[in-house]
Amino acid sequence: MLLQTCLQRLDIPIHPQDQKWSVYFGVPVFSYSELLEATKNFDIEKELGDGGFGTVYHGKLSDGREVAVKRLYEHNYRRVQQFMNEVKILTCLHHKNLVSLYGCTSCHSRELLLVYEYVPNGTVADHIHGNRATSGSLTWPTRMRIAIETASALAYLHASDIIHRDVKTNNILLDVNFCVKVADFGLSRLFPNDVTHVSTAPQGTPGYVDPEYHQCYQLTSKSDVYSFGVVLIELISSLLAVDIARQRHEINLANLAINKIQMCAFHELIDPHLGFESDNEVNRMTISVAELAFQCIQQDKEMRPSMDEVLEALKKIQSGEDAPEDRENAYDVAGILNVQLPASPNVVTDNWTSNSTTPNVSGLISSSCG
Repeated sequence: MLLQTCLQRLDIPIHPQDQKWSVYFGVPVFSYSELLEATKNFDIEKELGDGGFGTVYHGKLSDGREVAVKRLYEHNYRRVQQFMNEVKILTCLHHKNLVSLYGCTSCHSRELLLVYEYVPNGTVADHIHGNRATSGSLTWPTRMRIAIETASALAYLHASDIIHRDVKTNNILLDVNFCVKVADFGLSRLFPNDVTHVSTAPQGTPGYVDPEYHQCYQLTSKSDVYSFGVVLIELISSLLAVDIARQRHEINLANLAINKIQMCAFHELIDPHLGFESDNEVNRMTISVAELAFQCIQQDKEMRPSMDEVLEALKKIQSGEDAPEDRENAYDVAGILNVQLPASPNVVTDNWTSNSTTPNVSGLISSSCG
């Protein structure tokens, strides 16, 4: 449905043998030589990082525009398919919190290159864990806004029948004002309107991969919700999604968070530098976000909220509308504190043992922690 709308909007005559590639004509086509010049022959010093299926370089076009150029690793059929997948998705999407596609090379070019707007301020991961991480660099209000803007972008994707499939802090770019641009649609999948899930081999990033998707090969929009739940935990804890330096049962951040939240040990989960102990509003909001994240990382996808519901909850938390009594009335906490849930694998090839006991969690533990 979405792709048919795109083709109609582009109004391009299609030769039968070129039909599968026609969507890419909806954006400007750059020559290989032009992008070679823009990136100074793909100078290693121009590398911005590795995205899904390719390396990204900073470039400057002849008209002065700064761009990010994604260079796919291999020019084979699978890579061409991936290239076209990203192009046909991005040409149909327009949201302030999604990275914009400026153009691409022809699919018959010497190399497959995608040209995006350049987002200059690194990723959320850079600012929490990486070379841009400094004490106080991402204050709690900024992190809260990042959570809301990312949720808004994902809700928009889901409304457009698209699942991102690789939601993580490395794929959340920030501009100079710390506004979000969700990037890297290399793994994105268009979701048919007439089915509840798509069966596909698990792809994604260890620590963020939905365990139900990993177990059953069933991809739904709730797979993105799980990954976003891990992002929320990163935002409140400043901890890595996977860290082999932690104790074995806490290597995976989702496992660590489940344990701390079930014990109401929020002070052991939330980054103290955010003002958790000194600011009552930060205390309220970070605990509420922890509770929301807990819902997102439930083993059973049916127990997770939709991205629309997550977005609405985050807005209420930010505005102070999430009154404790409302949360208490919404939560069915019977038995929840004694249940251990499996989380995303530490590596994508990990095996899961079946867990037939899933708690009934429409909400969380406010009353139990009181």
